[in-house]
This record gives sequence, C-alpha cells and structure tokens, in this order.
Amino acid sequence: MTLPTITVEKPWGRDLLPAPFTSPAGQRIGEIWFQPPSDLPELLVKYIFTSEKLSVQVHPDDDQAEAAGLGRQGKEECWLVIDAQPGAQLGVGFDAPLDAEAMRAAALDGSIEHLLTWHDVAPGDFFYIPAGTVHAIGAGVGIVEIQQNSDITYRLFDYGRPRELHLDAGIAVAHGTRHDPALRRRVPRNGSAALVDGPHFRLDLMEGQPAAGIADRHKGKLLVIPLAGMVSVAGASVQPGQCALAQRLEDVDVREGARLLIASPVQSGA
Repeated sequence: MTLPTITVEKPWGRDLLPAPFTSPAGQRIGEIWFQPPSDLPELLVKYIFTSEKLSVQVHPDDDQAEAAGLGRQGKEECWLVIDAQPGAQLGVGFDAPLDAEAMRAAALDGSIEHLLTWHDVAPGDFFYIPAGTVHAIGAGVGIVEIQQNSDITYRLFDYGRPRELHLDAGIAVAHGTRHDPALRRRVPRNGSAALVDGPHFRLDLMEGQPAAGIADRHKGKLLVIPLAGMVSVAGASVQPGQCALAQRLEDVDVREGARLLIASPVQSGA
C-alpha cells in the first residue's frame, strides 16, 4: 500500500527540488512526508529540503515525553543525505562538553549555533540522532528522515525568528556532549547495509533482493522507501519519492540495481 503524501510549504524550503521531486510554481517546499498507516503508526518517513538553517533543537526520549504528559513516544531519528549544495552542513552534538547553565547562556546569546559540531555533508552521508542530541539542519541540504512518529520538538535557538523557544524543557532533556562517531557513516555506493539497529526501529539499505540476514531483522510490517530503480510491494509499483507499507518483507520485489530503504519498529521484547 502506497502511503498518502503530504507536501508542506516552509519559508525555509526550496523552490527547486532534486529529482524525482518537483515543486509547484511559486511554492517553497520544505517537507514531503507520508501519512503513517494505522497498522504501523510507530514510524514516520519524511523528506526535508532547506534553503536556510533550521532551528537548534532537541527531542525527548519516551520516558521524558511521558513524564511531561506529551504521550508515550519520544523522538529518535536518522538522516540520509540525498542532496547537498556546496557548503551544506548538518550540526550534531557539541565540539566540547557543555553543562546546562552554559547551554542556557549560549542559547540566549545565540552562540550555541557555533558550539555545535558542523559536518560538511554530501549525498550518502548518514547520521543517527538519539533523543537528547542537540542538532540543527543547515541550508542547502536534502535528507530523507526516518523517525519515531512524534512531533515533540524543543527549540533552543532560532536565529531571531518570531517562534516560541522551549529553553526549560529543552535543556532538561539535552545532552551537552559530542555526537558518537559510531552513529554516523558513509553508506556504500553499491550493495546492502544495516544502518540502524536501535531501541525503537531498524533500518536497512538494500540493493537488489534482500541479502542474507535482512529477513531476520524485519519480521513483521515494514516501510519501503525506494531511492532508485523499480520496486514493487504485493505486486504494486512503488516509485522513488514514494513510501509504501509492506505486510512482510517477502511481499517486496526489487529489480536488479534498484536501491531502497526498509524500516520496521522494534517490538517490545524483540
């Protein structure tokens, strides 16, 4: 089942999107996301396209979201860069440890932007962002984001834009630490790779039919995100730029040379 697509205009979006996407005339598209199906509501897939830096922000984990009365699901996410203009960067974690008092002061005076670790990025760069990681998406980047299906975002700094900040809540959950290098990598140009084996979801890059072991990682319903080539789910074609629900991995047929992401939630006790 191909998921419904929601296209969202943003002031910081782009009026020229990379293939296979197109932007309607006169619109700046910042997000393209897919309505999570009712029988797999745990995960959300979206594409993000930027022409400006996004806010410095942080997300709570499940326990922190529940304690704040915001539901039982926090937000861990990951990014695969699919498009990057010259100079594109992603800010993830801090250059040096930062305590809560220093983080608050830096958020108030704007220097928090410069304390982040900014990574030059190119298509194929991959980052896993645990809850509590302070981060920001820079200008001129296109990413596909797979995340827990949560919209809880605490903004710490927003470049003077007239939007609400959430300093108390954000600093309470933020980790003033470096991003673990083991959580970022270059994905291979060819072949398959396990990208995430986290507490909430698993994510694999596939080229061609599933490699040995992938079926053991995705035993139930999963999301299928084609990146290139021809993919079908239960006999229905799914194109790059779309996302589909598969009841099982065996329902996914991948033509030779096609590349796709597959994502599934981690079940309790799995």
